Amino acid sequence: MSKQKTAELRKSVVPFEKSDISKSIKQMINTFIPFFGLWYLAYASLSISYWLTLPLAIVASGFVIRIFIIFHDCCHQSFFRNRKANAIVGNISGIITMFPYEQWKRSHNIHHATSGNLDKRGIGDIWVMTVEEYLAATPAQRLQYRMYRNPFVMFVLGPIFLFLVTNRINVKDAKRKERLNTYFNNIAIVVLYAFMIWLVGWKAFLLVHAPILFVAGALGIWLFYVQHQYEDSYFEHEEEWNYVKAAVEGSSYYKLPKILQWVTGNIGFHHVHHLAPKVPNYNLEQAHVSTPPLQKATTVTLGTSLESIHFKLFDDENKRFVKFKDIQHLLEEGKASLQLGGNRPTAEEK
Repeated sequence: MSKQKTAELRKSVVPFEKSDISKSIKQMINTFIPFFGLWYLAYASLSISYWLTLPLAIVASGFVIRIFIIFHDCCHQSFFRNRKANAIVGNISGIITMFPYEQWKRSHNIHHATSGNLDKRGIGDIWVMTVEEYLAATPAQRLQYRMYRNPFVMFVLGPIFLFLVTNRINVKDAKRKERLNTYFNNIAIVVLYAFMIWLVGWKAFLLVHAPILFVAGALGIWLFYVQHQYEDSYFEHEEEWNYVKAAVEGSSYYKLPKILQWVTGNIGFHHVHHLAPKVPNYNLEQAHVSTPPLQKATTVTLGTSLESIHFKLFDDENKRFVKFKDIQHLLEEGKASLQLGGNRPTAEEK
């Protein structure tokens, strides 16, 4: 894709970047009110059966994802035209979803600016090692990476760690505004949860709210994971990296059933979002449909997306993700060469 074509593609989605106050308010109404209503129904059903509470909690978790999408758009300053309005709604939705507004805004903007860049990994993204890096790593480093990429660790332990640890502490280089906002988020969550526990009791609160947050967190991580971790995803080194190509070729179109597309706030049109983060979620589908080149993005479905679980390492030479078993022979060759007193095979020898 030439520079002229990338510029034209980026320009073609500019008309969809305008937020619509009526659509934003409508989305808040059809997201926040159902969430609170479902939460109350889940609590009320505890007196009948927990097997009634749990399904209601799972449905409510879908609305937590929608609240997070609103939070996400506020971080991009795309949900409202007014920066202050974005900050207010972003902080409120951040308290409900347990994400500090300023901290996540910064890390996520870095993710957008560096997505697919092999030389700028590490902030706001999933840990990805290349085949060469994995082969050169120590046994302890390989074990750490294999544990990180294990589905149980990523999608079961991951949400717990994210909510209770990562989102609760500031990074070392955080500025004062970001630090204070994280403290505010933590205090607000404690006050809100204390009030809810006083209102319904700690046991009822945990039985209702814990599964809501856990399911929402697991599904949220899955959405983020699957939209960048597919076989032919785009990764290049700094000198070859291109923002538009990284957006269109390194972010998938997650084609979901209409109800799930609605629940997830159109985030399946991730290639559009990465190309133009200022496009509010309710305009993403229209931008995709109206821009033919965007329809060529890698499309994954519910079924085909499950394959991404097996992709663990990026093969920089062949420009694709591979499984651990695909490079097992290289590990064995490396062990054999060490036992013979030789050196590890070079990339050319591989």
